[in-house]
Amino acid sequence: MAYRKVDQRFPIHTQDLDTEELPVTSLDLEWDMEKELEESEFEGFETDDSRTHHLGNSTGNTELDMEFVQPSISPRGRFERLEEECDYVAQTRTAPKVQQNNFPRKAKLIAAGITIFICGLLIGYYGRKNISKNTLESNATTTTMPSPSSSGEPDDRKIIHDVLQTIRGSRIRNFFRNFTLFAAESDQGNSTAHIMEQWTATGLTEIRLINYTVLLSLPDTDQNKIILTNSSQCFYPSGQQCSTLPSAPRGTKEKNDLLYSYAAYSAKGSLEAEIIDVQYGMIEDLLRLQSRTNVTQKIALIKLGQAPFLHKLSLLLEAGFGGALVYIDPCDLPQAEKIGNETFWLSLNPGGDPSTPGYPSVRGSFRQHRTNLTSLLVQPIAASLAKSLLSSTEEANRKGCSHLTNSSRVSKTIRLEVGEVFENQNIQNVIGYLKGSINPDKYVIVGSHHGNREELWTSSTSIVTEIIRSIMSQVQKKQWRPNRSILFCSWGGTSFGNIGSFEWAEEMEHILQKNAVAYINLFKPVVGNGSLNAVASPSLQQLATDIINTRFSLNCTSQEQCSGRKVNSIQVEGNSDFFINHLGVPTVQFAYQESVSSGPGFLSEALVLHDASIAEALDPSFNLHETVAKLTAEMILRIANEPVLPINVLDIALEVQEQLKDVSVASDQMLTLAGALRETAQLFQSDEMRPAHNPNEQDPAHLRMLNDVLQNVEKTFLVEQAPPGYYRNILYHLNGSLKEFSILKEALNHSRLQQSNQTLSTVLSALANSIRSAQVYLKAGLDVFENIPNTKKDYF
Repeated sequence: MAYRKVDQRFPIHTQDLDTEELPVTSLDLEWDMEKELEESEFEGFETDDSRTHHLGNSTGNTELDMEFVQPSISPRGRFERLEEECDYVAQTRTAPKVQQNNFPRKAKLIAAGITIFICGLLIGYYGRKNISKNTLESNATTTTMPSPSSSGEPDDRKIIHDVLQTIRGSRIRNFFRNFTLFAAESDQGNSTAHIMEQWTATGLTEIRLINYTVLLSLPDTDQNKIILTNSSQCFYPSGQQCSTLPSAPRGTKEKNDLLYSYAAYSAKGSLEAEIIDVQYGMIEDLLRLQSRTNVTQKIALIKLGQAPFLHKLSLLLEAGFGGALVYIDPCDLPQAEKIGNETFWLSLNPGGDPSTPGYPSVRGSFRQHRTNLTSLLVQPIAASLAKSLLSSTEEANRKGCSHLTNSSRVSKTIRLEVGEVFENQNIQNVIGYLKGSINPDKYVIVGSHHGNREELWTSSTSIVTEIIRSIMSQVQKKQWRPNRSILFCSWGGTSFGNIGSFEWAEEMEHILQKNAVAYINLFKPVVGNGSLNAVASPSLQQLATDIINTRFSLNCTSQEQCSGRKVNSIQVEGNSDFFINHLGVPTVQFAYQESVSSGPGFLSEALVLHDASIAEALDPSFNLHETVAKLTAEMILRIANEPVLPINVLDIALEVQEQLKDVSVASDQMLTLAGALRETAQLFQSDEMRPAHNPNEQDPAHLRMLNDVLQNVEKTFLVEQAPPGYYRNILYHLNGSLKEFSILKEALNHSRLQQSNQTLSTVLSALANSIRSAQVYLKAGLDVFENIPNTKKDYF
């Protein structure tokens, strides 16, 4: 189809070949014939010279227009013209009597002239046609082909290079200080207005402020308490005694805000019961306890980490517990982080506004009466209070800390008091649009967040703002736009359960199902100064790896350093949840941590009320912020601008086979399905994707269908149900060390707790259906492409 449009772009000029070049040749030929007719014996008539004259005149002008040259007069018309000219010569000249009396000889002469004329005409016409065709094809391929590659790949690479060159850590630091100062003196509404002001200053013209009224769970003015029944001692969650620190009115901004340690959307009330040490609350811990202890309506003392807290909470509820005290074991933290009397808060909300589950909180929506999302009383506490309740006396390990356990085996009974207030409040999202030039209906979504003064949101917002500024500078200077649209988002309500991103995505779900190409997550980009942690969908792992290796190629001095930068597909914190689990959109995230392997994982679920200056303490020069910004910007532009989406379906198939490799319960049928998926993906990768990367093979309709297949393939791996806290997208692991499907491993463990294989059988069926769906989907794509007629035809 791409080649059919060329004639429309380059209309045919009126100065055609037959009316400009060839008539000159014809007149020369006629002049020669008249000259020869004047001679009685017709001597000196040389056909070779005439033929050479035609050819030379046809090929002499190589500077041709870029049009398809089509003669406007047929060869028959040229013969008639020659006969008219001959009649004119016969009428105006008096031939010698010898010629008049020799008519047959004259007829032979005319026939010879016609033959010479035809030869010259054909030689000149076809010689000129070949030149025009070659020139037109060459130029159409490189400059004027109406296809997505018309922007020119070298220009796109230059744009990316220029964008990355203009990103500076010093400017990110200026944005960071600006946002931090403004957030300390204002509320969320003013923060969003300031974000819009900064984004507008970068040149981004289309920015929208979107409001939602949602149900929030807030701490009560009467602080939550833990009271020892045997001594009547009362403690706040921080470990301080109730008599030593008075309650502060809600809404004040004093330093003792850390007393607002609570679990949002917990049940409220009081419970007096024995404390049971469940360690991390994993299935192995619960199996060990149930063999010797009755845990019904007891209060679990549980560590954060190793698994999503919502999943562990569901296990406690299933076992019969009535409440839970949650803490972070100091030994699980990186050495740079020490939490003693500091408290934290959790959200028990799986996502979105609890009063409008599954649909957006817009005007007119029915609001359900849902406050507490669990029947358990949940209260986060400081590690120092947990140690006191456990009477832990273990010796320190080689890291200088000791894991907290109930070493004394002495049971304690407490009364847990939990209070919360539920209010409908307004949250806001800021969304900026940079529309694409070729596929404006396809979206690359970049997400950061904003919040109150306690949240470390200014780092991510500062990086996004610098990326916008760098991209918009190229848009303004070079009148350039990406192939696909880029949406820059700052979400509200993140700490309460990613409410802002959920509500917007629920409202736009039908559009995003068709048009969302990728989600780039910027959430707490610098929480340590140790290692770069890169997380990406399996389909984008190769692209992320290439970008990281290119960026660090000069600094990678040893194989050990290079191999440490591995890209994983693990569950991450932040607003990518809805896009991964409900839309099946490929995602990417870059962030610096203290150590990639430190801690048991999922400690980031705890929101610790740090001062914003911690970011400057971790990265004084903002070099780490600059690195994250450049990696993220290149990822955004590569996905938004490449004609063929850089999604690797073969990597997905290989990941599926890898996760089934050592699974004992995987049936032969499932392994066969995984093998068929790999074969189909490999065929798709070679037959469809490799030719599509060649500009000469890029047909717009074929390219559009190919990209549709690529962007939707991950949707086939969404299962209907997953354990609480687990991703519905089965391609993601709980952590980097897990090499099998997370939901399958959980089902295996859960069958031991339930003493039933029903859950395991359900999960195995869901996995098989997902693998089969992916293989059928890719096979259907191959069949469609095979049935499409070849539209890549020549111009002539």
